[in-house]
Amino acid sequence: MSVNTHPKTRRSFSENVNVMYDRAAVILKLDPGLAEMIRQCNAVYQVRFSVKLKGELRAFIGWRALHSEHRLPAKGGIRYSEIANLDEVEALAALMSFKCAVVDVPFGGSKGALCINPHEYDEDELEKITRRFSRELIKKGFISPSVNVPGPDLGTSAREMEWMCDMYRTLCPDDINAVGCVTGKPESQGGIRGRVEATGRGVQYGIREYFRNPKDVKKAGLSGGLEGKRIIVQGLGNVGYHASKFLSEEDGAIITGIVERDGALLDENGLDVEKVHQWRLERGTIKDYPDARFIEDGTSFLENECDILIPAAIEGQIHERNAARIQAKIVAEAANGPVTSNGDDILRERGIIVIPDFYLNAGGVTVSYFEWIKNITHIRFGRLERRLDEIRGHHLVDVLEQMTGQKVPGELSAKLVQGADELDLVRSGLEDTMHLAYQAIRDVWLENEQVEDLRTAAYVVATRKIACSYNRAGL
Repeated sequence: MSVNTHPKTRRSFSENVNVMYDRAAVILKLDPGLAEMIRQCNAVYQVRFSVKLKGELRAFIGWRALHSEHRLPAKGGIRYSEIANLDEVEALAALMSFKCAVVDVPFGGSKGALCINPHEYDEDELEKITRRFSRELIKKGFISPSVNVPGPDLGTSAREMEWMCDMYRTLCPDDINAVGCVTGKPESQGGIRGRVEATGRGVQYGIREYFRNPKDVKKAGLSGGLEGKRIIVQGLGNVGYHASKFLSEEDGAIITGIVERDGALLDENGLDVEKVHQWRLERGTIKDYPDARFIEDGTSFLENECDILIPAAIEGQIHERNAARIQAKIVAEAANGPVTSNGDDILRERGIIVIPDFYLNAGGVTVSYFEWIKNITHIRFGRLERRLDEIRGHHLVDVLEQMTGQKVPGELSAKLVQGADELDLVRSGLEDTMHLAYQAIRDVWLENEQVEDLRTAAYVVATRKIACSYNRAGL
């Protein structure tokens, strides 16, 4: 198939998101005013502040963008990155709105960032910076369990969320739901089991859903299930690590390549993800890893042949200059915006399937929703029903033994009588969410002749829900 020549103009991150959204708006025949309302961020707050570190004042700049309030609270992570900028924050806030809508999480979209390299500061310094940043956001209503709920993102973790939550509780001591002001907290501080790996787990579930539909798999020029499929993963951070680990250990996929900033590892027989992860943690690099071939040019390694390419690093990795050389059958977007709009056009024309970012990486916000529900209801999952499930399980074992006249084997009996704990319920809820969302996207993809790909289908599903909320509100 010939590939058309596309403009070489590089669009910004937010422009790429808007181009992809506009396709859905045209298909849905949205009123121009409503389409523009959904496209734009409702509010953006930029803050500059200083913190005294080691006797010197250091100045910082940060942002919090609120894309949509069609549902409240608005939800979205806060990232710490020295290349963070306002355009990126606005783009990510928009993606959060579409992400929440496509997986039926009743949140609006928001996002935040602090322009900082967290590796340049020790823990005490980061705590001072985080607490000051939090204070500025809280004062303006950009952190609140009922209005705007941040979570961890690139460069932040449960540690930063705990500091932010403590700051909110200090400033708002009368808010009974204060612990729900952020998600991604440590379990001991109101967090939920399964949140750390939630985005990677969601990537696994989303790819599984695709492979459960033979007709869809055939569109990618593949057959069968995930077992034996060759995968290249870009980025071995939290998302890339967990997704590749689960896909290889639980689904039988073969991780043939891992791409990092300092190069790439190749082993056609399959890399041991856990061993590579531990090597990287101990040494800060994948160089000199003994059980694979090291390749200096990691960026070009994305163009190696594989069945599934999982970009799980940062935005803009597949674009008009390299999309024509991508050899994967499926590009599964674990990162936000890893394929630009021009790159997306080229992949679509070449018949390469793209599983879109705001569906595939929605596991994090889905489990964050579970955590927020846990926080505002003030009860952990499983507390009410677990013992009842165990009693029913015992009754079932008793009935089986009476009917058969034989003792149920111990291992089987233990499984039948075990009640679901918090982690079981979180995983079950996440898998069901990814399943239902994919089926809704797939229905649009297969039934609407105007929809050529899964990304456009996902935007149609999400935009229709957001538009419906605006219309019901009379906006």
